[in-house]
Amino acid sequence: MKGKTVIITGGGSGIGAALARQYAKGGYNLAILDINMEGANAVAKACRQIGAGILVQECDVTSPQSCTKAVEETLAHFGHIDVVIANAGLTHLSLLENTDLSVIRRVMEVNFFGAINIVKAALPALLGAKGQVIAMSSVAGFCPLPMRTGYAASKYAVRGFFETLRTETRHRGLGIMIVCPSYVDTKIGDNALGGHGEKATHQRSEAKGAISADDAAKAIFIAAGRRRDFLTIGKGATLAHILSRIAPSFLEKLSTKRVLNTSS
Repeated sequence: MKGKTVIITGGGSGIGAALARQYAKGGYNLAILDINMEGANAVAKACRQIGAGILVQECDVTSPQSCTKAVEETLAHFGHIDVVIANAGLTHLSLLENTDLSVIRRVMEVNFFGAINIVKAALPALLGAKGQVIAMSSVAGFCPLPMRTGYAASKYAVRGFFETLRTETRHRGLGIMIVCPSYVDTKIGDNALGGHGEKATHQRSEAKGAISADDAAKAIFIAAGRRRDFLTIGKGATLAHILSRIAPSFLEKLSTKRVLNTSS
């Protein structure tokens, strides 16, 4: 894979940072996109020590213009784009009755439209390279999670959008893998929005037993190399995916008991 180029949104922390390190080890050039330049530059420094070619860019994925600029600069710097990982994400922790609709819209803008914006901008280059899109959905993309109506909606939408895009582009050589992790040890929960857009204050019930970001990144890298269409990460995600198909009512009861009985 030496010399191939990957764009990673939200590459300055969490799974995005772990993916940057993993792809650097795999010989890829990296275009690390984030709104947090301090985090992105720290990740870039670590990846340069591995030997990867690096381009760090400030990019707001909710802006189509920002994504187009990032893609153009990546092409100018490396000459081609082979993989786009739509990873940037945001969550909230609040019952809908206590949540402003602006919070739902913000989560959708980052998680859903952010993924569309970067992939749409890079699509001609990806098709030309017969490349690959890795779209980060979640266990919330098929499992109802109380207190995360907006987050779940965004992740269901990511699945629907990219499964359909796959039908439009597979025959042209573009691979699309949808990734649905269970709970990963990142700061996405720590930075969750509350019902009025403030930082959420209550504890995450799912933090215990979370998968490490490095383990998640390794699983994604291996599955991407096999050009898989779909990947669950973690036993919880795999079990939830099975239950969503064969026993959705039981899955709903499990999810409600786990979250609502342990959250204030």
